[in-house]
Amino acid sequence: MAFSDGQADFRSDTVTRPTAAMRAAMASADVGDDVYGEDPTVNALEERVAGLLGVEAALYVTSGMMGNQIAINLLTRPG
Repeated sequence: MAFSDGQADFRSDTVTRPTAAMRAAMASADVGDDVYGEDPTVNALEERVAGLLGVEAALYVTSGMMGNQIAINLLTRPG
């Protein structure tokens, strides 16, 4: 979404509006259940990022906050 002066609006991902081409790509994408590791697009993304970072595996999360929560929970003990 753009402001009236033509600038891009990056305040939040909730203000974006996909183009017709983006919608078509989403509609024709191969999908699977990511919870069970069956989504080929997510699997390819995780493999590519792991390769770029030189690590064994990568995990895609939907937000920075989710990533931070996972990291905190891995590095600390409850209580």
